[in-house]
Amino acid sequence: MIGAMFLAHLVGDFILQWDKLASWKSRELKGVLAHGMVVFIVTWLFSLPFDPTWWRGIAFIGIIHIFIDAVQLYVKPPIPALLRFTLDQLAHFVVILIALIFGGYIAINQASLTLFSQLRDERLLIILIGYAFVTMPVWVIAKFMAYGLVNGTAPNFPEGSNKYLGILERLLITTFVVLGQFLLVPLVALPRLVLEWPGITHSNRGTVYLAEFFFGISLAIVTGLAISQI
Repeated sequence: MIGAMFLAHLVGDFILQWDKLASWKSRELKGVLAHGMVVFIVTWLFSLPFDPTWWRGIAFIGIIHIFIDAVQLYVKPPIPALLRFTLDQLAHFVVILIALIFGGYIAINQASLTLFSQLRDERLLIILIGYAFVTMPVWVIAKFMAYGLVNGTAPNFPEGSNKYLGILERLLITTFVVLGQFLLVPLVALPRLVLEWPGITHSNRGTVYLAEFFFGISLAIVTGLAISQI
């Protein structure tokens, strides 16, 4: 159940949060509710193979997720966008952990031991979490890191369809690292850089582009290394 809930978060909060929904969520409460419903349904579906009666935990995660996102519509503290994004994700993960603790899936007096022990036993789920992570989550994280560290601003969403090419690139890199084929990583990473760089040089986002590219590739490599150790 532990791995399923974290995978559900990656799917519901990132993979199934398409550009128009993300934009709607950032403007209106209706968008937050629509996104929250997606998270609720995904969390429920992912819980079914483990405990189809765990409706209290699903309701708790879904309702608090909506509350956290809704608060950000009206409360905008003067903090960097990268820090705000980090705190948002930390809050969601803490909510999931609380739900798992009160659901009896994590022993509160041995939370860290229980968490790592059960995750180690859920090998397939960990692999799925890793591959889900390098898709949309890494795309979003890399953008926040690049724009936040280079410009000190929030990312510019969206930026064309190249995100899908980047996703495919990271999936391949992760797979090659898992298989120990490290020499193939540059062969996957460099073509997009070579093809896109001439257009980037005519804009003012060259440094941001390189930072985002580096963070995306690095996170894919780290994820591949982590999966290979399972």
